[in-house]
Amino acid sequence: MLVQQDSSVPKSKPQNPKSSLFPRTLRNRFSPSKSLDFSTWFSENLYKIITIAFLIASVAAVFFLRNISDSATFFCFQQEVKQIETIIHFPKINYDSILPITDKTTPYSKFRSDQWIIVSVSDYPSDSLMKLLKIKGWQVLAVGNSKTPNDWSLKGTIFLSLDDQAKLGFRVVDYLPYDSYVRKTVGYLFAIQHGAKKIFDFDDRGELIDDNINKHFDIELGQNAKKQIILQYNHDNPNRTVLNPYIHFGQRSVWPRGLPLENVGQIEHEEHYNEVLSGNQFIQQGISNGLPDIDSVFYFTRKQNQEPFDIKFDEHAPKVAFPQGTMVPVNSFNTIFHYSAFWGLMLPVSVSSMASDVLRGYWAQRLLWEIGGYVVVYPPTVHRSDKFESYPFAEEKDLHVNVGDLIKFLISWRSNKTGLFEKILELSYMMGKERFWSEKDVKFTVAWIQDLVSVGYLQPRLMGLELDKLKGVGVVNYGDRKDFVPQKLPSVYLGVEETSTVNYEIGNLVRWRKNFGNVVLIMFCNGDVERTALEWRLLYGRVFKSVIILANKKNRELVVEEGHLDHLYKQLPRLFDRFESAEGFLFVQDDTILNYWNLVQADKNKLWITDKVSRSWSTVPYDGNKDFHGKQAEMVKEVVSSMPAHLQVSYKDHTVNHESTLTVCGSEVFYIPRRLVVDFIDLVNLVGDLDIHQKVAIPMMFIAMDSPRNFDSVFKKMVYRKKPPKDISISFYSPEAPAVHPVVVSNEEDFIKLIRVMAAGDPMLLDLV
Repeated sequence: MLVQQDSSVPKSKPQNPKSSLFPRTLRNRFSPSKSLDFSTWFSENLYKIITIAFLIASVAAVFFLRNISDSATFFCFQQEVKQIETIIHFPKINYDSILPITDKTTPYSKFRSDQWIIVSVSDYPSDSLMKLLKIKGWQVLAVGNSKTPNDWSLKGTIFLSLDDQAKLGFRVVDYLPYDSYVRKTVGYLFAIQHGAKKIFDFDDRGELIDDNINKHFDIELGQNAKKQIILQYNHDNPNRTVLNPYIHFGQRSVWPRGLPLENVGQIEHEEHYNEVLSGNQFIQQGISNGLPDIDSVFYFTRKQNQEPFDIKFDEHAPKVAFPQGTMVPVNSFNTIFHYSAFWGLMLPVSVSSMASDVLRGYWAQRLLWEIGGYVVVYPPTVHRSDKFESYPFAEEKDLHVNVGDLIKFLISWRSNKTGLFEKILELSYMMGKERFWSEKDVKFTVAWIQDLVSVGYLQPRLMGLELDKLKGVGVVNYGDRKDFVPQKLPSVYLGVEETSTVNYEIGNLVRWRKNFGNVVLIMFCNGDVERTALEWRLLYGRVFKSVIILANKKNRELVVEEGHLDHLYKQLPRLFDRFESAEGFLFVQDDTILNYWNLVQADKNKLWITDKVSRSWSTVPYDGNKDFHGKQAEMVKEVVSSMPAHLQVSYKDHTVNHESTLTVCGSEVFYIPRRLVVDFIDLVNLVGDLDIHQKVAIPMMFIAMDSPRNFDSVFKKMVYRKKPPKDISISFYSPEAPAVHPVVVSNEEDFIKLIRVMAAGDPMLLDLV
């Protein structure tokens, strides 16, 4: 803050620099100077000496505590202080003290409209915004920010500048950043204050298709609406918590901003749908053609040239609803909110702008279930041209890091509060406590609810039912389950242009998915995981139950866990525990490619490994020497001697000259069925802290668990070479082989080449490129 000097006070003359070091009173006090001996000086300044000594001792103590070898006590103290400083208090509202707020500062105090289009504007009116004025029955409200030109104006539009917003008297204004679209929050309250019953949350960079909102959305609900039947995603799988709606509308390899990165590889379509009665679709999400609502990961990894995205969705696909317990990303630029969901318009202020509307969408969906509402996604309603810069990954970082955990938290959250506003407060508080947003948003929620009450908004009634029993509420129970097969529409991205629309031939993919849908794939990445992790999930996530990616360094943003290949087998038990219902676990290194269509015939109750591939599985003599193999053999003997009888007998019976030879396997790929997981864990525990290498430990464990005669021989025909080719070529790769080794995939370009050759076995892989 700048403080202006009082001009009425006369300027003093400049002081001598030396003499000005002490106040004038002190200089006079010590003049004339006295001649003091040491004892007199010490007695007169004793209190100063004691004070200085205490300060020095305190500083020394702090320094000592910070630098002693065992600093746990001091660290815990620091943590406790930090926790005290960040304690979030449960918010409370005295509703009786909330006074009405009326519009007394704008020319629109008497204006009322049922239907509002609300946009944030940072530049002069766009062409698409001007076209909105042609839509009859809808009032356009533009909300400015610090980037908006001072002379912004558009006839027929209500414009709220920063000054206008500050005069409205809303409490939320105190929390809003000046340069962000989240200032639309003021616009929402203004619209509600002026009679809104429907709000179209819009982005002025998009162009509404056919200039007709009523054509694309369900504007009338309740008694005035036709009782339609809406397709709804089935809820047969209670563990499925989030879905990619773009698949339903014809784009299987595109995902919306806000979808957890660990889910982007799940691209199979719905096997069947349920049906639900319309009327409670209080939040209606539209899709955008051209440049849809994608995140920066898609934008930067799928775009290989300077050509703009021009992605099209199926305009004839039926709208689809999401049942309680299943979520979908919801944005702020193409969404209808009905009156019953107006409370869900609040845009968080303590997260990045690219995460704000996504967090709002998940937060609002969870609360929507409390009033029996649901989200419906509609066919394309707008077109956005890819002519503006995508936001950098840093703007979405907190989104990618937290959104998966947020969804799990919201699904499990329960509340005993008896009113919706109280549930909103409680959830906001819990999200702050769990660090999904900060205390600022907890206080912001309080201000938001108070403002809603002040402008006359009436909160909806709760359903009064147990949420765990709500999944089937409203579902039509007569008739067969409904089928809908999405189309695969042409898109231009990854340098591949499709020239015609083809039907979605799902037969093989369904067969592969049924075979491996309960098998977990564990992959170790030797290469640049930041450039390949997402691609591996896209490739294998279509087929397997889950894809776990391990690398030397953890990458939380890409959901990559830390692992070390030399002893990776020691980490497998914790992964087995994570998927207790899985049929089995297939391990593969990223230099080995799985042709999963050739693995269908393998027995999932047997062990699979490359024991028939001599270049991978071999027997090495060691004769008691102390080289690598000798040291490994000694440790193997130690483990074998401590094995339970059934494991030890199996190992010795099926190992030729086990006293003088060592079995070694590259362990590039192997499979462990559920029935042998307990034996594998027991063997890992027997190894304990011994430094047995993965290439030695895996074959030892496999021979102990079962006879090699019982191993499934699925990998005996795999392509196996010692050195990778200079390029991924058809001459090296074989779609008839169950696996191919080695193949180096270090970037997106390599991945594209790989997919193109793998398409010989799975033509639908071209959807990924």
